[in-house]
Amino acid sequence: MSASGLSAQGQDARKATSVSQPASPFGALLLARIACDGGATRTEIASGLAPFVAHKLSPGEWRSTAEASLGFLIAGGLASETRSRLRATDSGQAVAAEFAGLNPAAVPDWATMRDIHLIAAGLGIERESQSRLKMAARPEGLRALIVQTAYKLPAKKNPSLAKLRAQLALVALQRAFGNSIKTGFGHGSAFTSKAGRALASQLLANPREFGTDQQLITALAAETVGAVQTGLEDLRAAITRNLGSKVLAAESAQQLPKSEAVQSSTPAKGAPKLPPRADNDAGPPQSERPQPARPDPGTFATAVKSAAALHAEGWPGNRKAFISQVWQAIRTSHPAWDLTGIEFKCMLAEAHRLGQLVLASADLKDKKSMAAIESSAIAYKNTVWHFVRVEED
Repeated sequence: MSASGLSAQGQDARKATSVSQPASPFGALLLARIACDGGATRTEIASGLAPFVAHKLSPGEWRSTAEASLGFLIAGGLASETRSRLRATDSGQAVAAEFAGLNPAAVPDWATMRDIHLIAAGLGIERESQSRLKMAARPEGLRALIVQTAYKLPAKKNPSLAKLRAQLALVALQRAFGNSIKTGFGHGSAFTSKAGRALASQLLANPREFGTDQQLITALAAETVGAVQTGLEDLRAAITRNLGSKVLAAESAQQLPKSEAVQSSTPAKGAPKLPPRADNDAGPPQSERPQPARPDPGTFATAVKSAAALHAEGWPGNRKAFISQVWQAIRTSHPAWDLTGIEFKCMLAEAHRLGQLVLASADLKDKKSMAAIESSAIAYKNTVWHFVRVEED
Protein backbone atom coordinates (compact mmCIF):
# COMPACT_ATOMS: atom_id res chain seq x y z
CA MET A 1 0.00 0.00 0.00
CA SER A 2 1.64 3.27 -1.07
CA ALA A 3 1.38 6.34 1.12
CA SER A 4 0.92 8.65 -1.88
CA GLY A 5 -2.04 6.63 -3.13
CA LEU A 6 -3.75 6.77 0.23
CA SER A 7 -3.04 10.49 0.57
CA ALA A 8 -4.81 11.21 -2.71
CA GLN A 9 -7.75 9.07 -1.65
CA GLY A 10 -7.81 10.86 1.69
CA GLN A 11 -8.28 14.23 -0.07
CA ASP A 12 -11.23 12.80 -1.96
CA ALA A 13 -12.62 11.36 1.27
CA ARG A 14 -12.68 14.75 3.00
CA LYS A 15 -14.95 16.01 0.23
CA ALA A 16 -17.41 13.19 0.72
CA THR A 17 -20.61 13.59 2.64
CA SER A 18 -20.68 12.26 6.20
CA VAL A 19 -22.52 9.03 5.49
CA SER A 20 -21.58 5.98 7.56
CA GLN A 21 -19.45 3.64 5.46
CA PRO A 22 -17.66 0.38 6.22
CA ALA A 23 -14.18 0.84 7.65
CA SER A 24 -11.16 -0.53 5.85
CA PRO A 25 -8.92 -3.02 7.74
CA PHE A 26 -6.49 -0.22 8.55
CA GLY A 27 -9.33 2.10 9.56
CA ALA A 28 -10.54 -0.55 12.02
CA LEU A 29 -7.12 -0.55 13.67
CA LEU A 30 -7.19 3.25 13.95
CA LEU A 31 -10.64 3.09 15.47
CA ALA A 32 -9.37 0.63 18.07
CA ARG A 33 -7.24 3.50 19.38
CA ILE A 34 -9.74 6.30 18.83
CA ALA A 35 -12.52 4.46 20.66
CA CYS A 36 -10.48 4.31 23.88
CA ASP A 37 -10.04 6.93 26.59
CA GLY A 38 -12.69 9.28 25.22
CA GLY A 39 -10.80 9.70 21.97
CA ALA A 40 -7.25 10.61 20.97
CA THR A 41 -5.30 13.37 19.29
CA ARG A 42 -3.59 12.75 15.96
CA THR A 43 -0.26 12.68 17.77
CA GLU A 44 -1.52 10.07 20.24
CA ILE A 45 -2.88 7.96 17.40
CA ALA A 46 0.39 8.17 15.46
CA SER A 47 2.58 7.30 18.45
CA GLY A 48 0.26 4.65 19.83
CA LEU A 49 -0.06 2.70 16.58
CA ALA A 50 3.44 3.26 15.18
CA PRO A 51 4.73 -0.04 16.67
CA PHE A 52 2.21 -1.91 14.51
CA VAL A 53 3.60 -0.61 11.24
CA ALA A 54 7.14 0.71 11.83
CA HIS A 55 8.61 -2.49 10.33
CA LYS A 56 6.68 -1.89 7.10
CA LEU A 57 6.33 1.89 6.72
CA SER A 58 8.85 4.69 7.12
CA PRO A 59 7.86 7.52 9.51
CA GLY A 60 6.83 9.67 6.55
CA GLU A 61 4.77 6.91 4.95
CA TRP A 62 3.15 6.17 8.28
CA ARG A 63 2.11 9.81 8.82
CA SER A 64 0.67 10.08 5.30
CA THR A 65 -1.14 6.75 5.61
CA ALA A 66 -2.61 7.63 9.00
CA GLU A 67 -3.77 11.06 7.82
CA ALA A 68 -5.44 9.57 4.76
CA SER A 69 -7.19 6.90 6.79
CA LEU A 70 -8.37 9.40 9.39
CA GLY A 71 -9.87 11.42 6.57
CA PHE A 72 -11.81 8.37 5.43
CA LEU A 73 -13.07 7.67 8.94
CA ILE A 74 -14.34 11.22 9.42
CA ALA A 75 -15.90 11.39 5.96
CA GLY A 76 -17.45 7.96 6.47
CA GLY A 77 -19.15 8.93 9.70
CA LEU A 78 -17.06 6.61 11.85
CA ALA A 79 -15.15 9.33 13.71
CA SER A 80 -15.48 13.02 14.47
CA GLU A 81 -12.92 15.65 15.40
CA THR A 82 -13.47 18.45 17.91
CA ARG A 83 -10.72 20.70 19.25
CA SER A 84 -7.99 18.51 17.74
CA ARG A 85 -9.37 15.37 19.40
CA LEU A 86 -10.89 12.52 17.44
CA ARG A 87 -13.70 10.45 18.90
CA ALA A 88 -15.45 7.38 17.55
CA THR A 89 -19.11 7.72 16.61
CA ASP A 90 -21.50 4.94 17.58
CA SER A 91 -20.77 3.26 14.25
CA GLY A 92 -17.04 3.68 14.77
CA GLN A 93 -17.31 2.30 18.29
CA ALA A 94 -19.01 -0.78 16.87
CA VAL A 95 -16.24 -1.25 14.30
CA ALA A 96 -13.54 -0.98 16.97
CA ALA A 97 -15.36 -3.44 19.20
CA GLU A 98 -15.78 -5.90 16.34
CA PHE A 99 -12.09 -5.66 15.46
CA ALA A 100 -11.07 -6.39 19.06
CA GLY A 101 -13.78 -8.95 19.79
CA LEU A 102 -15.53 -6.76 22.36
CA ASN A 103 -18.98 -5.51 23.23
CA PRO A 104 -19.36 -1.93 21.89
CA ALA A 105 -20.38 -0.80 25.36
CA ALA A 106 -17.29 -2.31 26.96
CA VAL A 107 -14.38 -0.77 25.07
CA PRO A 108 -11.56 -0.46 27.65
CA ASP A 109 -8.78 2.06 28.13
CA TRP A 110 -5.95 2.12 25.59
CA ALA A 111 -3.45 0.21 27.75
CA THR A 112 -5.88 -2.69 28.15
CA MET A 113 -6.88 -2.55 24.50
CA ARG A 114 -3.23 -2.59 23.38
CA ASP A 115 -1.83 -5.16 25.82
CA ILE A 116 -4.76 -7.56 26.03
CA HIS A 117 -7.28 -7.26 23.23
CA LEU A 118 -5.05 -6.32 20.30
CA ILE A 119 -2.58 -8.98 21.40
CA ALA A 120 -5.48 -11.43 21.32
CA ALA A 121 -6.42 -10.16 17.85
CA GLY A 122 -2.83 -10.69 16.74
CA LEU A 123 -3.08 -14.30 17.90
CA GLY A 124 -6.52 -14.73 16.35
CA ILE A 125 -8.28 -15.45 19.66
CA GLU A 126 -10.09 -12.15 20.24
CA ARG A 127 -13.41 -14.01 20.63
CA GLU A 128 -12.19 -16.03 23.60
CA SER A 129 -13.53 -15.40 27.09
CA GLN A 130 -12.29 -12.25 28.79
CA SER A 131 -11.07 -14.25 31.79
CA ARG A 132 -8.80 -16.32 29.53
CA LEU A 133 -7.53 -13.31 27.60
CA LYS A 134 -6.33 -11.76 30.86
CA MET A 135 -3.59 -14.39 30.78
CA ALA A 136 -1.87 -12.11 28.26
CA ALA A 137 -1.04 -9.64 31.04
CA ARG A 138 1.61 -11.98 32.50
CA PRO A 139 4.70 -13.41 30.76
CA GLU A 140 3.87 -17.03 31.56
CA GLY A 141 0.23 -16.48 30.64
CA LEU A 142 1.04 -14.94 27.26
CA ARG A 143 3.48 -17.76 26.47
CA ALA A 144 0.77 -20.28 27.29
CA LEU A 145 -1.74 -18.48 25.04
CA ILE A 146 0.78 -18.46 22.19
CA VAL A 147 1.56 -22.17 22.27
CA GLN A 148 -2.05 -23.18 22.96
CA THR A 149 -3.16 -21.24 19.90
CA ALA A 150 -0.30 -22.19 17.60
CA TYR A 151 -0.43 -25.91 18.37
CA LYS A 152 -4.20 -26.19 18.78
CA LEU A 153 -4.01 -27.28 22.40
CA PRO A 154 -7.08 -27.31 24.68
CA ALA A 155 -7.99 -23.72 25.51
CA LYS A 156 -7.64 -24.05 29.25
CA LYS A 157 -7.08 -21.09 31.53
CA ASN A 158 -3.74 -21.00 33.37
CA PRO A 159 -2.49 -24.49 32.43
CA SER A 160 0.51 -25.82 34.32
CA LEU A 161 3.88 -25.97 32.59
CA ALA A 162 3.90 -29.76 33.00
CA LYS A 163 0.51 -30.02 31.28
CA LEU A 164 1.65 -27.85 28.38
CA ARG A 165 4.82 -29.90 28.00
CA ALA A 166 2.83 -33.15 27.90
CA GLN A 167 0.41 -31.75 25.31
CA LEU A 168 3.26 -30.44 23.15
CA ALA A 169 4.99 -33.83 23.35
CA LEU A 170 1.85 -35.41 21.88
CA VAL A 171 1.81 -32.85 19.06
CA ALA A 172 5.44 -33.71 18.29
CA LEU A 173 4.60 -37.42 18.37
CA GLN A 174 1.76 -36.89 15.92
CA ARG A 175 4.12 -35.05 13.58
CA ALA A 176 6.66 -37.86 13.88
CA PHE A 177 3.95 -40.19 12.57
CA GLY A 178 3.23 -37.77 9.70
CA ASN A 179 -0.09 -36.62 11.21
CA SER A 180 -1.55 -39.83 9.83
CA ILE A 181 -3.86 -40.37 12.81
CA LYS A 182 -5.91 -37.91 14.82
CA THR A 183 -6.90 -40.01 17.80
CA GLY A 184 -5.61 -42.95 19.75
CA PHE A 185 -2.48 -41.43 21.24
CA GLY A 186 -1.78 -41.94 24.91
CA HIS A 187 -1.21 -39.19 27.43
CA GLY A 188 1.95 -37.16 26.96
CA SER A 189 2.42 -37.26 30.73
CA ALA A 190 3.31 -40.95 30.42
CA PHE A 191 6.74 -39.86 29.15
CA THR A 192 9.21 -38.70 31.76
CA SER A 193 9.57 -34.94 31.98
CA LYS A 194 13.01 -35.12 30.35
CA ALA A 195 11.76 -37.29 27.48
CA GLY A 196 8.67 -35.10 27.07
CA ARG A 197 10.80 -31.95 26.80
CA ALA A 198 13.16 -33.62 24.35
CA LEU A 199 10.23 -34.73 22.20
CA ALA A 200 8.41 -31.38 22.38
CA SER A 201 11.62 -29.56 21.44
CA GLN A 202 11.39 -31.26 18.03
CA LEU A 203 8.73 -28.66 17.24
CA LEU A 204 11.46 -25.99 17.15
CA ALA A 205 13.34 -25.13 13.98
CA ASN A 206 16.51 -25.92 15.95
CA PRO A 207 15.67 -28.68 18.48
CA ARG A 208 17.79 -28.64 21.63
CA GLU A 209 17.77 -29.81 25.22
CA PHE A 210 15.98 -27.84 27.94
CA GLY A 211 16.50 -28.26 31.64
CA THR A 212 13.02 -27.11 32.63
CA ASP A 213 9.51 -26.95 31.16
CA GLN A 214 9.58 -23.16 31.49
CA GLN A 215 12.63 -22.92 29.24
CA LEU A 216 10.91 -25.13 26.64
CA ILE A 217 7.65 -23.13 26.62
CA THR A 218 9.56 -19.84 26.55
CA ALA A 219 11.57 -20.87 23.50
CA LEU A 220 8.54 -22.22 21.62
CA ALA A 221 6.47 -19.08 22.31
CA ALA A 222 9.23 -16.74 21.13
CA GLU A 223 9.90 -18.71 17.95
CA THR A 224 6.19 -18.99 17.16
CA VAL A 225 5.63 -15.23 17.06
CA GLY A 226 9.05 -14.36 15.66
CA ALA A 227 10.45 -12.67 18.78
CA VAL A 228 14.23 -12.49 19.13
CA GLN A 229 14.08 -12.08 22.91
CA THR A 230 11.69 -13.88 25.23
CA GLY A 231 10.43 -11.22 27.66
CA LEU A 232 6.82 -10.03 27.91
CA GLU A 233 7.44 -6.79 26.00
CA ASP A 234 9.41 -8.66 23.32
CA LEU A 235 6.52 -11.06 22.75
CA ARG A 236 4.01 -8.21 22.66
CA ALA A 237 6.14 -6.29 20.16
CA ALA A 238 6.38 -9.31 17.85
CA ILE A 239 2.63 -10.00 18.01
CA THR A 240 1.94 -6.30 17.43
CA ARG A 241 4.09 -6.33 14.29
CA ASN A 242 2.37 -9.48 13.07
CA LEU A 243 -1.05 -7.87 13.50
CA GLY A 244 0.14 -4.74 11.70
CA SER A 245 1.44 -6.84 8.79
CA LYS A 246 -1.88 -8.66 8.58
CA VAL A 247 -3.86 -5.42 8.57
CA LEU A 248 -1.63 -3.79 5.93
CA ALA A 249 -1.84 -6.87 3.72
CA ALA A 250 -5.63 -6.90 4.01
CA GLU A 251 -5.73 -3.19 3.19
CA SER A 252 -3.60 -3.65 0.09
CA ALA A 253 -5.64 -6.64 -1.08
CA GLN A 254 -8.86 -4.65 -0.63
CA GLN A 255 -7.56 -1.85 -2.86
CA LEU A 256 -6.42 -4.15 -5.69
CA PRO A 257 -8.78 -4.72 -8.63
CA LYS A 258 -10.26 -8.20 -8.48
CA SER A 259 -8.24 -9.47 -11.45
CA GLU A 260 -4.99 -8.23 -9.91
CA ALA A 261 -5.85 -9.70 -6.52
CA VAL A 262 -6.40 -13.13 -8.08
CA GLN A 263 -3.19 -12.82 -10.06
CA SER A 264 -1.18 -11.79 -6.99
CA SER A 265 -2.45 -14.80 -5.05
CA THR A 266 -1.44 -17.22 -7.83
CA PRO A 267 2.06 -18.71 -7.46
CA ALA A 268 4.49 -17.54 -10.11
CA LYS A 269 5.36 -20.00 -12.86
CA GLY A 270 8.22 -22.16 -11.70
CA ALA A 271 7.67 -21.36 -8.02
CA PRO A 272 7.87 -24.37 -5.69
CA LYS A 273 4.49 -25.86 -4.90
CA LEU A 274 4.13 -26.52 -1.18
CA PRO A 275 2.12 -29.56 -0.07
CA PRO A 276 -1.18 -28.78 1.67
CA ARG A 277 -1.12 -28.83 5.45
CA ALA A 278 -3.01 -31.63 7.10
CA ASP A 279 -5.98 -30.52 9.18
CA ASN A 280 -4.38 -32.02 12.27
CA ASP A 281 -0.92 -30.57 11.61
CA ALA A 282 -0.96 -28.27 14.61
CA GLY A 283 1.58 -25.55 14.98
CA PRO A 284 3.09 -22.77 12.93
CA PRO A 285 3.72 -23.50 9.23
CA GLN A 286 7.32 -24.53 8.64
CA SER A 287 7.57 -24.05 4.88
CA GLU A 288 11.23 -23.05 5.21
CA ARG A 289 12.16 -26.62 6.05
CA PRO A 290 11.45 -29.51 3.67
CA GLN A 291 8.90 -31.74 5.33
CA PRO A 292 10.10 -35.37 5.58
CA ALA A 293 7.93 -38.28 4.51
CA ARG A 294 7.06 -39.67 7.92
CA PRO A 295 5.62 -43.19 8.35
CA ASP A 296 2.17 -44.02 9.62
CA PRO A 297 2.06 -46.25 12.73
CA GLY A 298 1.55 -49.47 10.75
CA THR A 299 4.40 -48.80 8.36
CA PHE A 300 6.66 -47.81 11.24
CA ALA A 301 5.90 -50.95 13.26
CA THR A 302 6.47 -53.23 10.27
CA ALA A 303 9.85 -51.64 9.53
CA VAL A 304 10.92 -51.86 13.18
CA LYS A 305 9.99 -55.53 13.46
CA SER A 306 11.86 -56.34 10.26
CA ALA A 307 14.97 -54.52 11.50
CA ALA A 308 14.70 -56.19 14.91
CA ALA A 309 14.53 -59.65 13.33
CA LEU A 310 17.88 -59.04 11.62
CA HIS A 311 19.60 -58.05 14.88
CA ALA A 312 17.83 -60.25 17.40
CA GLU A 313 19.63 -62.49 19.86
CA GLY A 314 18.40 -65.22 22.16
CA TRP A 315 16.63 -68.52 21.78
CA PRO A 316 13.43 -69.37 19.87
CA GLY A 317 10.47 -67.83 21.62
CA ASN A 318 12.61 -65.24 23.41
CA ARG A 319 14.47 -63.41 20.66
CA LYS A 320 14.92 -59.68 21.02
CA ALA A 321 17.07 -56.86 19.66
CA PHE A 322 18.56 -53.89 21.44
CA ILE A 323 16.60 -50.73 20.64
CA SER A 324 19.86 -48.91 19.85
CA GLN A 325 20.71 -51.50 17.16
CA VAL A 326 17.23 -51.27 15.68
CA TRP A 327 17.53 -47.47 15.65
CA GLN A 328 20.79 -47.62 13.69
CA ALA A 329 19.18 -50.01 11.20
CA ILE A 330 16.15 -47.77 10.72
CA ARG A 331 18.36 -44.71 10.21
CA THR A 332 20.21 -46.55 7.46
CA SER A 333 17.24 -48.21 5.75
CA HIS A 334 14.79 -45.28 5.97
CA PRO A 335 16.76 -42.00 5.71
CA ALA A 336 13.78 -40.25 4.08
CA TRP A 337 11.91 -40.45 7.39
CA ASP A 338 14.50 -38.06 8.87
CA LEU A 339 13.75 -39.20 12.41
CA THR A 340 15.70 -38.11 15.46
CA GLY A 341 16.61 -40.53 18.22
CA ILE A 342 14.07 -39.11 20.64
CA GLU A 343 11.30 -39.26 18.02
CA PHE A 344 12.17 -42.89 17.27
CA LYS A 345 12.09 -43.91 20.92
CA CYS A 346 8.81 -42.14 21.62
CA MET A 347 7.26 -43.63 18.48
CA LEU A 348 8.37 -47.07 19.72
CA ALA A 349 6.68 -46.47 23.06
CA GLU A 350 3.46 -45.44 21.33
CA ALA A 351 3.56 -48.42 18.96
CA HIS A 352 3.99 -50.69 21.99
CA ARG A 353 1.05 -49.03 23.74
CA LEU A 354 -1.08 -49.53 20.63
CA GLY A 355 -0.12 -53.21 20.51
CA GLN A 356 1.64 -52.98 17.14
CA LEU A 357 4.94 -54.29 18.51
CA VAL A 358 6.30 -55.48 21.86
CA LEU A 359 9.10 -53.94 23.91
CA ALA A 360 10.94 -55.69 26.72
CA SER A 361 13.18 -54.79 29.64
CA ALA A 362 16.68 -56.04 30.42
CA ASP A 363 16.21 -57.92 33.67
CA LEU A 364 19.76 -59.24 34.00
CA LYS A 365 22.24 -56.57 33.02
CA ASP A 366 25.49 -58.00 31.63
CA LYS A 367 28.42 -55.62 32.14
CA LYS A 368 29.56 -56.33 28.58
CA SER A 369 26.26 -54.98 27.28
CA MET A 370 25.94 -51.93 29.55
CA ALA A 371 26.64 -49.43 26.74
CA ALA A 372 23.93 -50.96 24.53
CA ILE A 373 21.54 -51.15 27.48
CA GLU A 374 22.03 -47.50 28.43
CA SER A 375 21.71 -46.23 24.84
CA SER A 376 18.57 -48.33 24.32
CA ALA A 377 16.67 -47.25 27.44
CA ILE A 378 13.17 -45.85 27.00
CA ALA A 379 11.54 -44.59 30.19
CA TYR A 380 7.74 -44.72 30.04
CA LYS A 381 5.52 -44.43 33.12
CA ASN A 382 7.19 -46.71 35.68
CA THR A 383 8.90 -48.95 33.13
CA VAL A 384 12.22 -48.83 31.28
CA TRP A 385 12.48 -50.76 28.01
CA HIS A 386 15.67 -51.85 26.26
CA PHE A 387 14.62 -54.38 23.61
CA VAL A 388 12.25 -54.90 20.70
CA ARG A 389 10.88 -58.41 21.03
CA VAL A 390 10.83 -60.52 17.87
CA GLU A 391 7.64 -62.49 17.47
CA GLU A 392 8.11 -65.93 15.92
CA ASP A 393 5.74 -66.98 13.13
